[in-house]
Amino acid sequence: MTARSTRRTTAAQSRIAAVGAIAVAGALLLTGCGDQTKDKDNGGSDTTETSAAPLAAQLPKAIRDAGVIKVGSDIAYAPVEFKDDSGKTVGIDPDLADAMGKQLGVKFQFENGTFDTLLTGLRSKRYDIAMSAMTDTKDRQEGIDSDTGKKVGEGVDFIDYFTAGVSIYTKQGDDQGIKTWDDLCGKKIVVQRNTVSNDLAKAQAKKCPANKKLSIEAFDNDQQAQTRLRAGGADAGSSDFPVAAYAAKTSGGGKDFEVVGEQVEAAPYGIAVAKSNTELRDALKAALDAVIKNGEYDKIIAKWGVEAGAVKEATVNGGK
Repeated sequence: MTARSTRRTTAAQSRIAAVGAIAVAGALLLTGCGDQTKDKDNGGSDTTETSAAPLAAQLPKAIRDAGVIKVGSDIAYAPVEFKDDSGKTVGIDPDLADAMGKQLGVKFQFENGTFDTLLTGLRSKRYDIAMSAMTDTKDRQEGIDSDTGKKVGEGVDFIDYFTAGVSIYTKQGDDQGIKTWDDLCGKKIVVQRNTVSNDLAKAQAKKCPANKKLSIEAFDNDQQAQTRLRAGGADAGSSDFPVAAYAAKTSGGGKDFEVVGEQVEAAPYGIAVAKSNTELRDALKAALDAVIKNGEYDKIIAKWGVEAGAVKEATVNGGK
């Protein structure tokens, strides 16, 4: 309520003012109760929206009015984002989005798409952001195709929120002596298309001698690559370390895969935002910093067992 100046009133005026104050207080109470709601979407995560969201004013007006941030995500990359047995989107990214949504007073609505189409969807404004274990790289910042070196569109800005390296995994008990990327020469590896693992495999293939070529099979999502390896259609697979470790821990009750060697190419995961949308970028950075400061970030990271990749603060375009 705003401050008011004091003035004299008659007894009747005082009674009228008191009745009005009671009515206003009742309305405010009802409004407060109405704000404490949860909005659920079949393809997204839940976010409590309250008038107390401290950073709501930092969002672009259009998003603030809509109450929703549309998130492009490849929801098949456990434990970062995936569907649980009930079909709900869960994982590190949805949990972080929920926590950030409380700061911003909006719901993060996850929409499923193949990984290699997410930035295209962001450029076409199908999504407001892309949040999908996406490594922040200079090529992506500048809109450069990593295969051809050609510019394919406007780049994006990243708000970096996690650090992860890349790992190799094999069938459990059948690593075939694979410990490093050099050991893959003469083997077949499965990866997800347009990922850092895919880039590393292509780079390694160029290093292998002619008589020991590395064969690469790329898939739309990581689950398809795991299925191929599980069926014996390849010698090894590669994913970001949290994903490879989670697959080794859970697939087949922990009996399907094992992670081999050390993770390489540690780099930040970033939330991708169109370069023209600096207001949204800065609001997301502020929300992430708030979540880190209030301790929610550490709880989420610990919940999924990936504390080694935690960051101390949000960073814009920290990738190389």
